[in-house]
Amino acid sequence: MAEQGRCCDLGASGEQGGAPHWKKSLGTYVGCFSDDGHERTLKGAVFYDLRKMTVSHCQDACAERSYVYAGLEAGAECYCGNRLPATSVGLEECSHECKGEKGSVCGAVDRLSVYRVDELQPGSRKRRTATYRGCFRLPENMTHAFPSSLIQANVTVETCSGFCSQKEFPLAILRGWECYCAYPTPQFNLRDAMDSSLCGQDPEAQRLAEYCEVYQTPVQDTRCTDRRFLPNKSKVFVALSSFPGAGNTWARHLIEHATGFYTGSYYFDGTLYNKGFKGEKDHWRSRRTICVKTHESGRREIEMFDSAILLIRNPYRSLVAEFNRKCAGHLGYAADRNWKSKEWPDFVNSYASWWSSHVLDWLKYGKRLLVVHYEELRRSLVPTLREMVAFLNVSVSEERLLCVENNKEGSFRRRGRRSHDPEPFTPEMKDLINGYIRTVDKALRDHNWTGLPREYVPR
Repeated sequence: MAEQGRCCDLGASGEQGGAPHWKKSLGTYVGCFSDDGHERTLKGAVFYDLRKMTVSHCQDACAERSYVYAGLEAGAECYCGNRLPATSVGLEECSHECKGEKGSVCGAVDRLSVYRVDELQPGSRKRRTATYRGCFRLPENMTHAFPSSLIQANVTVETCSGFCSQKEFPLAILRGWECYCAYPTPQFNLRDAMDSSLCGQDPEAQRLAEYCEVYQTPVQDTRCTDRRFLPNKSKVFVALSSFPGAGNTWARHLIEHATGFYTGSYYFDGTLYNKGFKGEKDHWRSRRTICVKTHESGRREIEMFDSAILLIRNPYRSLVAEFNRKCAGHLGYAADRNWKSKEWPDFVNSYASWWSSHVLDWLKYGKRLLVVHYEELRRSLVPTLREMVAFLNVSVSEERLLCVENNKEGSFRRRGRRSHDPEPFTPEMKDLINGYIRTVDKALRDHNWTGLPREYVPR
Protein backbone atom coordinates (compact mmCIF):
# COMPACT_ATOMS: atom_id res chain seq x y z
CA MET A 1 0.00 0.00 0.00
CA ALA A 2 1.31 3.45 -0.82
CA GLU A 3 2.22 5.77 2.00
CA GLN A 4 -0.28 8.44 2.98
CA GLY A 5 0.14 11.25 0.45
CA ARG A 6 -0.61 14.95 0.59
CA CYS A 7 -3.88 15.89 2.27
CA CYS A 8 -6.83 16.02 -0.05
CA ASP A 9 -9.06 18.08 2.28
CA LEU A 10 -8.74 21.40 0.45
CA GLY A 11 -12.29 22.59 0.96
CA ALA A 12 -15.84 21.35 0.53
CA SER A 13 -18.68 21.73 -1.86
CA GLY A 14 -22.37 21.35 -1.13
CA GLU A 15 -24.21 18.10 -0.57
CA GLN A 16 -25.69 16.30 -3.53
CA GLY A 17 -28.25 13.51 -3.44
CA GLY A 18 -27.96 13.09 0.32
CA ALA A 19 -24.33 11.90 0.08
CA PRO A 20 -21.69 13.03 2.60
CA HIS A 21 -19.84 16.25 1.77
CA TRP A 22 -17.57 15.99 -1.28
CA LYS A 23 -14.05 17.25 -0.65
CA LYS A 24 -11.79 18.57 -3.34
CA SER A 25 -8.78 16.39 -3.93
CA LEU A 26 -5.73 16.26 -6.12
CA GLY A 27 -7.30 14.16 -8.87
CA THR A 28 -10.23 15.15 -11.06
CA TYR A 29 -13.53 13.56 -10.03
CA VAL A 30 -15.04 11.64 -12.97
CA GLY A 31 -18.18 10.11 -11.49
CA CYS A 32 -19.83 7.12 -9.81
CA PHE A 33 -19.55 3.84 -11.74
CA SER A 34 -21.04 0.37 -11.37
CA ASP A 35 -18.68 -2.43 -10.33
CA ASP A 36 -21.12 -5.34 -10.09
CA GLY A 37 -20.25 -7.16 -13.32
CA HIS A 38 -18.43 -10.46 -13.75
CA GLU A 39 -15.16 -8.54 -14.30
CA ARG A 40 -13.84 -5.58 -12.37
CA THR A 41 -14.49 -2.12 -13.86
CA LEU A 42 -10.93 -1.00 -13.01
CA LYS A 43 -8.65 -3.98 -13.54
CA GLY A 44 -5.18 -2.54 -12.99
CA ALA A 45 -4.37 -2.96 -9.30
CA VAL A 46 -6.14 -3.53 -6.00
CA PHE A 47 -5.42 -2.15 -2.53
CA TYR A 48 -7.35 -2.38 0.72
CA ASP A 49 -7.24 -0.46 3.93
CA LEU A 50 -10.34 -1.36 5.87
CA ARG A 51 -9.48 1.15 8.59
CA LYS A 52 -7.58 4.10 7.08
CA MET A 53 -8.59 4.43 3.41
CA THR A 54 -8.70 8.01 2.11
CA VAL A 55 -9.21 9.51 -1.33
CA SER A 56 -5.63 10.82 -1.51
CA HIS A 57 -4.26 7.45 -0.30
CA CYS A 58 -5.90 5.70 -3.26
CA GLN A 59 -5.00 8.44 -5.73
CA ASP A 60 -1.32 8.35 -4.75
CA ALA A 61 -1.23 4.55 -4.95
CA CYS A 62 -2.62 4.57 -8.51
CA ALA A 63 -0.68 7.62 -9.74
CA GLU A 64 2.69 6.27 -8.65
CA ARG A 65 1.95 3.09 -10.63
CA SER A 66 1.21 5.14 -13.76
CA TYR A 67 -2.55 4.50 -13.89
CA VAL A 68 -5.05 6.97 -15.33
CA TYR A 69 -7.93 6.27 -12.93
CA ALA A 70 -8.30 5.63 -9.19
CA GLY A 71 -11.61 4.22 -7.92
CA LEU A 72 -12.77 3.85 -4.33
CA GLU A 73 -15.37 1.26 -3.34
CA ALA A 74 -17.25 0.30 -0.15
CA GLY A 75 -15.39 2.87 1.96
CA ALA A 76 -12.14 0.92 2.06
CA GLU A 77 -11.17 -0.57 -1.29
CA CYS A 78 -9.00 1.08 -3.94
CA TYR A 79 -8.85 -0.01 -7.59
CA CYS A 80 -6.66 1.37 -10.37
CA GLY A 81 -7.03 1.16 -14.12
CA ASN A 82 -6.71 2.84 -17.49
CA ARG A 83 -10.15 2.26 -18.99
CA LEU A 84 -13.68 3.15 -17.88
CA PRO A 85 -17.12 2.20 -19.23
CA ALA A 86 -18.83 4.85 -21.35
CA THR A 87 -21.65 5.57 -18.88
CA SER A 88 -21.72 6.23 -15.15
CA VAL A 89 -24.51 5.77 -12.59
CA GLY A 90 -26.15 8.41 -10.41
CA LEU A 91 -23.86 10.32 -8.04
CA GLU A 92 -26.16 9.44 -5.12
CA GLU A 93 -25.32 5.73 -5.57
CA CYS A 94 -21.80 6.41 -4.25
CA SER A 95 -22.64 7.15 -0.63
CA HIS A 96 -20.18 5.31 1.65
CA GLU A 97 -17.88 7.44 3.76
CA CYS A 98 -14.16 6.71 3.51
CA LYS A 99 -12.98 4.65 6.50
CA GLY A 100 -10.06 6.99 7.14
CA GLU A 101 -11.59 10.36 6.24
CA LYS A 102 -14.88 11.68 7.57
CA GLY A 103 -16.93 13.63 5.04
CA SER A 104 -15.28 12.07 1.97
CA VAL A 105 -17.05 9.57 -0.25
CA CYS A 106 -15.48 6.25 -1.19
CA GLY A 107 -18.06 4.60 -3.45
CA ALA A 108 -20.49 2.02 -2.05
CA VAL A 109 -21.06 -1.73 -2.36
CA ASP A 110 -20.45 -2.52 -6.08
CA ARG A 111 -20.04 1.22 -6.78
CA LEU A 112 -16.82 3.13 -7.54
CA SER A 113 -16.07 6.80 -6.91
CA VAL A 114 -13.63 7.38 -9.77
CA TYR A 115 -10.92 10.06 -10.09
CA ARG A 116 -8.61 10.82 -12.99
CA VAL A 117 -5.06 10.86 -11.60
CA ASP A 118 -2.78 10.84 -14.66
CA GLU A 119 -2.14 14.57 -14.20
CA LEU A 120 -0.52 13.71 -10.84
CA GLN A 121 2.10 11.49 -12.46
CA PRO A 122 4.69 13.95 -13.83
CA GLY A 123 5.15 15.66 -10.47
CA SER A 124 5.00 12.50 -8.40
CA ARG A 125 8.44 11.92 -6.92
CA LYS A 126 7.27 8.48 -5.79
CA ARG A 127 6.29 7.39 -9.28
CA ARG A 128 7.48 3.87 -9.98
CA THR A 129 9.56 3.08 -13.02
CA ALA A 130 10.20 -0.06 -15.04
CA THR A 131 12.34 -2.75 -13.38
CA TYR A 132 14.81 -4.72 -15.47
CA ARG A 133 14.01 -8.47 -15.40
CA GLY A 134 16.76 -9.67 -17.74
CA CYS A 135 17.69 -10.74 -21.26
CA PHE A 136 15.59 -13.62 -22.62
CA ARG A 137 15.30 -15.70 -25.76
CA LEU A 138 12.31 -14.73 -27.90
CA PRO A 139 9.37 -17.17 -27.80
CA GLU A 140 8.64 -19.20 -30.92
CA ASN A 141 5.23 -17.61 -31.53
CA MET A 142 5.77 -13.91 -30.84
CA THR A 143 2.31 -12.90 -32.08
CA HIS A 144 0.66 -15.18 -29.51
CA ALA A 145 3.08 -14.43 -26.65
CA PHE A 146 3.19 -10.63 -27.19
CA PRO A 147 -0.40 -9.41 -27.79
CA SER A 148 0.40 -5.71 -28.22
CA SER A 149 3.27 -3.87 -29.92
CA LEU A 150 4.71 -0.45 -30.77
CA ILE A 151 7.31 0.01 -33.51
CA GLN A 152 9.05 3.39 -33.69
CA ALA A 153 12.56 4.76 -34.10
CA ASN A 154 14.51 5.53 -30.93
CA VAL A 155 12.02 3.76 -28.68
CA THR A 156 13.20 3.93 -25.05
CA VAL A 157 12.55 1.80 -21.98
CA GLU A 158 10.41 4.61 -20.56
CA THR A 159 8.38 4.91 -23.79
CA CYS A 160 7.82 1.16 -23.99
CA SER A 161 6.97 0.81 -20.30
CA GLY A 162 4.53 3.74 -20.54
CA PHE A 163 2.87 2.24 -23.62
CA CYS A 164 2.46 -1.17 -21.96
CA SER A 165 1.33 0.34 -18.65
CA GLN A 166 -1.39 2.24 -20.49
CA LYS A 167 -2.61 -1.07 -21.90
CA GLU A 168 -2.37 -2.68 -18.42
CA PHE A 169 0.37 -5.20 -19.20
CA PRO A 170 2.91 -6.08 -16.48
CA LEU A 171 5.78 -6.74 -18.93
CA ALA A 172 7.42 -4.42 -21.47
CA ILE A 173 9.74 -6.11 -23.99
CA LEU A 174 12.35 -4.31 -26.08
CA ARG A 175 13.96 -5.73 -29.21
CA GLY A 176 15.82 -3.05 -31.10
CA TRP A 177 13.22 -0.44 -32.09
CA GLU A 178 10.37 -2.83 -31.36
CA CYS A 179 8.33 -2.64 -28.14
CA TYR A 180 6.02 -5.47 -27.11
CA CYS A 181 3.67 -5.90 -24.17
CA ALA A 182 2.91 -9.22 -22.48
CA TYR A 183 2.00 -11.32 -19.47
CA PRO A 184 4.23 -14.14 -18.20
CA THR A 185 2.93 -17.33 -19.87
CA PRO A 186 4.08 -20.96 -20.11
CA GLN A 187 5.69 -20.03 -23.45
CA PHE A 188 7.39 -16.96 -21.95
CA ASN A 189 7.82 -17.63 -18.23
CA LEU A 190 10.99 -15.59 -17.48
CA ARG A 191 12.74 -18.53 -15.84
CA ASP A 192 15.77 -18.90 -18.13
CA ALA A 193 17.54 -15.56 -18.32
CA MET A 194 20.44 -15.30 -20.79
CA ASP A 195 23.69 -13.36 -20.50
CA SER A 196 22.78 -9.65 -20.63
CA SER A 197 25.51 -9.02 -23.21
CA LEU A 198 23.35 -10.87 -25.77
CA CYS A 199 20.89 -7.98 -25.56
CA GLY A 200 23.56 -5.28 -25.49
CA GLN A 201 24.03 -4.89 -29.23
CA ASP A 202 23.04 -1.85 -31.33
CA PRO A 203 19.28 -1.70 -32.15
CA GLU A 204 19.58 -3.01 -35.71
CA ALA A 205 21.69 -6.03 -34.68
CA GLN A 206 19.40 -6.70 -31.71
CA ARG A 207 16.33 -6.56 -33.94
CA LEU A 208 17.75 -9.38 -36.04
CA ALA A 209 18.81 -11.45 -33.00
CA GLU A 210 16.66 -13.92 -31.09
CA TYR A 211 16.88 -12.10 -27.75
CA CYS A 212 14.94 -9.36 -26.02
CA GLU A 213 15.19 -7.20 -22.91
CA VAL A 214 12.31 -7.59 -20.47
CA TYR A 215 11.14 -4.96 -17.98
CA GLN A 216 8.50 -5.13 -15.26
CA THR A 217 6.10 -2.21 -15.65
CA PRO A 218 4.54 -0.53 -12.59
CA VAL A 219 1.24 -2.23 -13.53
CA GLN A 220 0.01 -5.18 -11.47
CA ASP A 221 -0.72 -8.50 -13.18
CA THR A 222 -4.47 -8.77 -12.51
CA ARG A 223 -5.12 -12.30 -13.78
CA CYS A 224 -5.00 -13.54 -10.17
CA THR A 225 -6.24 -10.67 -7.98
CA ASP A 226 -9.94 -11.59 -7.77
CA ARG A 227 -10.87 -13.39 -4.52
CA ARG A 228 -14.10 -14.47 -2.87
CA PHE A 229 -15.51 -16.79 -0.21
CA LEU A 230 -16.30 -20.38 -1.15
CA PRO A 231 -19.76 -20.60 -2.81
CA ASN A 232 -20.59 -23.69 -0.71
CA LYS A 233 -19.33 -24.78 2.71
CA SER A 234 -16.19 -26.87 2.40
CA LYS A 235 -16.63 -30.56 3.21
CA VAL A 236 -12.94 -30.85 4.11
CA PHE A 237 -11.69 -28.63 6.95
CA VAL A 238 -8.08 -27.74 6.11
CA ALA A 239 -5.48 -26.07 8.33
CA LEU A 240 -2.55 -23.99 7.15
CA SER A 241 -0.37 -24.72 10.16
CA SER A 242 2.98 -23.24 11.05
CA PHE A 243 5.12 -22.03 13.89
CA PRO A 244 4.93 -18.20 14.18
CA GLY A 245 7.41 -16.45 11.89
CA ALA A 246 7.39 -19.28 9.33
CA GLY A 247 5.76 -17.27 6.53
CA ASN A 248 2.10 -18.19 7.12
CA THR A 249 0.81 -14.76 6.01
CA TRP A 250 2.89 -14.89 2.84
CA ALA A 251 1.67 -18.45 2.12
CA ARG A 252 -1.93 -17.22 2.58
CA HIS A 253 -1.28 -14.46 0.04
CA LEU A 254 -0.03 -17.05 -2.47
CA ILE A 255 -2.91 -19.48 -1.82
CA GLU A 256 -5.58 -16.76 -2.08
CA HIS A 257 -4.25 -15.45 -5.36
CA ALA A 258 -3.69 -18.93 -6.80
CA THR A 259 -7.12 -20.34 -5.89
CA GLY A 260 -9.22 -17.15 -5.95
CA PHE A 261 -10.63 -17.99 -2.49
CA TYR A 262 -10.07 -16.29 0.86
CA THR A 263 -8.20 -18.03 3.66
CA GLY A 264 -9.42 -17.94 7.25
CA SER A 265 -7.67 -17.68 10.60
CA TYR A 266 -7.97 -19.27 14.04
CA TYR A 267 -7.21 -15.78 15.35
CA PHE A 268 -8.39 -12.30 14.41
CA ASP A 269 -5.62 -9.96 13.31
CA GLY A 270 -7.04 -6.52 12.57
CA THR A 271 -3.89 -5.44 10.72
CA LEU A 272 -4.23 -8.31 8.24
CA TYR A 273 -7.98 -7.73 7.85
CA ASN A 274 -7.33 -4.06 7.12
CA LYS A 275 -4.95 -5.06 4.32
CA GLY A 276 -7.50 -7.22 2.52
CA PHE A 277 -7.48 -10.65 4.22
CA LYS A 278 -11.26 -10.61 4.45
CA GLY A 279 -11.41 -14.17 5.80
CA GLU A 280 -9.72 -12.84 8.94
CA LYS A 281 -13.10 -11.65 10.30
CA ASP A 282 -14.98 -14.80 9.27
CA HIS A 283 -15.46 -17.33 12.07
CA TRP A 284 -12.65 -19.83 11.71
CA ARG A 285 -15.12 -22.75 11.66
CA SER A 286 -17.40 -21.22 9.00
CA ARG A 287 -15.91 -23.46 6.26
CA ARG A 288 -16.29 -20.54 3.81
CA THR A 289 -12.51 -20.24 3.36
CA ILE A 290 -10.13 -22.51 1.45
CA CYS A 291 -7.97 -23.17 4.54
CA VAL A 292 -7.49 -21.77 8.05
CA LYS A 293 -4.30 -20.33 9.52
CA THR A 294 -3.26 -21.77 12.86
CA HIS A 295 -0.16 -21.83 15.05
CA GLU A 296 -1.82 -24.20 17.53
CA SER A 297 -0.44 -27.60 18.49
CA GLY A 298 -1.71 -30.26 20.83
CA ARG A 299 -3.95 -33.21 20.03
CA ARG A 300 -7.37 -31.57 20.50
CA GLU A 301 -6.55 -28.52 18.36
CA ILE A 302 -5.05 -30.67 15.60
CA GLU A 303 -7.78 -33.31 15.41
CA MET A 304 -10.41 -30.63 14.74
CA PHE A 305 -9.03 -30.46 11.18
CA ASP A 306 -9.51 -33.06 8.46
CA SER A 307 -6.18 -32.24 6.81
CA ALA A 308 -3.38 -29.69 6.95
CA ILE A 309 -0.59 -28.02 5.02
CA LEU A 310 2.27 -28.01 7.52
CA LEU A 311 4.59 -25.10 6.71
CA ILE A 312 8.09 -25.44 8.22
CA ARG A 313 10.84 -22.80 8.20
CA ASN A 314 14.43 -22.81 9.44
CA PRO A 315 14.07 -22.12 13.20
CA TYR A 316 16.85 -19.55 13.16
CA ARG A 317 14.93 -17.50 10.58
CA SER A 318 11.53 -18.17 12.21
CA LEU A 319 12.69 -17.02 15.63
CA VAL A 320 14.14 -13.77 14.23
CA ALA A 321 10.99 -13.11 12.14
CA GLU A 322 8.63 -13.72 15.08
CA PHE A 323 10.73 -11.57 17.42
CA ASN A 324 10.60 -8.76 14.85
CA ARG A 325 6.80 -9.15 14.60
CA LYS A 326 6.33 -9.12 18.37
CA CYS A 327 8.44 -5.98 18.74
CA ALA A 328 7.55 -4.06 15.57
CA GLY A 329 4.54 -5.59 13.81
CA HIS A 330 4.21 -7.58 10.58
CA LEU A 331 6.46 -5.34 8.46
CA GLY A 332 8.87 -3.84 11.00
CA TYR A 333 12.19 -4.66 12.64
CA ALA A 334 12.89 -4.93 16.36
CA ALA A 335 15.09 -2.13 17.71
CA ASP A 336 18.66 -2.67 18.94
CA ARG A 337 17.51 -2.29 22.52
CA ASN A 338 15.15 -5.28 22.10
CA TRP A 339 17.97 -7.53 20.87
CA LYS A 340 20.34 -6.41 23.63
CA SER A 341 17.83 -6.84 26.44
CA LYS A 342 16.95 -9.97 28.42
CA GLU A 343 13.85 -10.15 26.22
CA TRP A 344 15.70 -11.87 23.32
CA PRO A 345 17.37 -14.78 25.23
CA ASP A 346 14.13 -15.36 27.16
CA PHE A 347 12.25 -15.47 23.87
CA VAL A 348 14.66 -18.01 22.34
CA ASN A 349 14.57 -20.25 25.42
CA SER A 350 10.77 -20.44 25.40
CA TYR A 351 10.05 -20.41 21.67
CA ALA A 352 12.75 -22.78 20.35
CA SER A 353 11.12 -25.79 22.00
CA TRP A 354 7.74 -24.72 20.59
CA TRP A 355 9.20 -24.77 17.06
CA SER A 356 10.04 -28.45 17.60
CA SER A 357 6.89 -29.52 19.46
CA HIS A 358 4.68 -27.84 16.85
CA VAL A 359 6.04 -30.05 14.06
CA LEU A 360 6.15 -33.19 16.23
CA ASP A 361 2.51 -32.78 17.32
CA TRP A 362 1.23 -32.27 13.78
CA LEU A 363 3.18 -35.29 12.54
CA LYS A 364 1.70 -37.36 15.37
CA TYR A 365 -1.93 -36.23 15.33
CA GLY A 366 -2.51 -34.77 11.86
CA LYS A 367 -4.93 -36.93 9.82
CA ARG A 368 -3.68 -36.00 6.34
CA LEU A 369 -0.67 -33.79 5.82
CA LEU A 370 1.26 -31.99 3.14
CA VAL A 371 4.65 -30.88 4.47
CA VAL A 372 5.94 -27.72 2.78
CA HIS A 373 9.29 -26.10 3.52
CA TYR A 374 9.25 -22.31 3.37
CA GLU A 375 12.67 -22.27 1.70
CA GLU A 376 11.47 -24.63 -1.06
CA LEU A 377 8.42 -22.43 -1.64
CA ARG A 378 10.74 -19.44 -2.03
CA ARG A 379 13.18 -21.30 -4.27
CA SER A 380 10.70 -23.17 -6.45
CA LEU A 381 7.46 -21.25 -6.13
CA VAL A 382 5.27 -22.48 -8.99
CA PRO A 383 5.89 -26.25 -8.59
CA THR A 384 5.49 -26.06 -4.80
CA LEU A 385 2.39 -23.88 -5.02
CA ARG A 386 0.94 -26.20 -7.66
CA GLU A 387 1.30 -29.06 -5.16
CA MET A 388 -0.36 -27.02 -2.39
CA VAL A 389 -3.29 -26.04 -4.63
CA ALA A 390 -3.78 -29.68 -5.71
CA PHE A 391 -3.83 -30.69 -2.02
CA LEU A 392 -6.63 -28.13 -1.55
CA ASN A 393 -8.49 -29.80 -4.44
CA VAL A 394 -8.63 -26.67 -6.60
CA SER A 395 -7.92 -26.63 -10.34
CA VAL A 396 -5.75 -23.69 -11.36
CA SER A 397 -4.40 -22.72 -14.78
CA GLU A 398 -0.68 -22.38 -15.39
CA GLU A 399 -1.27 -18.73 -16.37
CA ARG A 400 -2.76 -18.00 -12.98
CA LEU A 401 0.20 -19.60 -11.19
CA LEU A 402 2.57 -17.50 -13.28
CA CYS A 403 0.54 -14.42 -12.34
CA VAL A 404 1.01 -15.32 -8.66
CA GLU A 405 4.73 -15.72 -9.26
CA ASN A 406 4.78 -12.28 -10.86
CA ASN A 407 2.98 -10.81 -7.81
CA LYS A 408 4.63 -13.12 -5.30
CA GLU A 409 5.77 -10.61 -2.68
CA GLY A 410 2.43 -8.87 -2.17
CA SER A 411 2.88 -6.43 0.74
CA PHE A 412 4.57 -8.81 3.11
CA ARG A 413 8.27 -8.03 3.00
CA ARG A 414 9.65 -6.17 5.99
CA ARG A 415 10.57 -2.59 5.19
CA GLY A 416 13.40 -0.44 6.47
CA ARG A 417 16.84 -1.27 7.78
CA ARG A 418 17.68 -4.31 9.86
CA SER A 419 18.97 -2.72 13.01
CA HIS A 420 20.31 -5.82 14.76
CA ASP A 421 23.39 -8.00 14.41
CA PRO A 422 22.62 -10.50 11.64
CA GLU A 423 23.93 -13.27 13.96
CA PRO A 424 22.09 -12.68 17.25
CA PHE A 425 22.44 -16.29 18.48
CA THR A 426 24.94 -17.16 21.21
CA PRO A 427 26.76 -20.54 21.21
CA GLU A 428 24.38 -21.73 23.96
CA MET A 429 21.34 -20.76 21.87
CA LYS A 430 22.79 -22.58 18.85
CA ASP A 431 23.34 -25.76 20.86
CA LEU A 432 19.72 -25.64 22.01
CA ILE A 433 18.27 -24.97 18.54
CA ASN A 434 20.52 -27.50 16.78
CA GLY A 435 19.26 -30.22 19.09
CA TYR A 436 15.67 -29.43 18.12
CA ILE A 437 16.63 -29.42 14.42
CA ARG A 438 18.02 -32.98 14.74
CA THR A 439 14.88 -34.13 16.56
CA VAL A 440 12.52 -32.72 13.90
CA ASP A 441 14.66 -34.00 11.04
CA LYS A 442 14.52 -37.55 12.44
CA ALA A 443 10.76 -37.32 13.09
CA LEU A 444 10.08 -36.27 9.48
CA ARG A 445 12.11 -39.19 8.15
CA ASP A 446 10.39 -41.60 10.56
CA HIS A 447 7.04 -40.48 9.10
CA ASN A 448 8.28 -41.09 5.53
CA TRP A 449 8.77 -37.43 4.68
CA THR A 450 11.96 -35.94 3.31
CA GLY A 451 14.11 -34.61 6.13
CA LEU A 452 14.72 -30.93 6.73
CA PRO A 453 16.51 -28.97 3.96
CA ARG A 454 20.29 -29.15 4.25
CA GLU A 455 20.54 -25.49 5.17
CA TYR A 456 18.82 -26.25 8.52
CA VAL A 457 21.31 -28.92 9.48
CA PRO A 458 23.94 -27.71 11.96
CA ARG A 459 27.40 -27.25 10.45
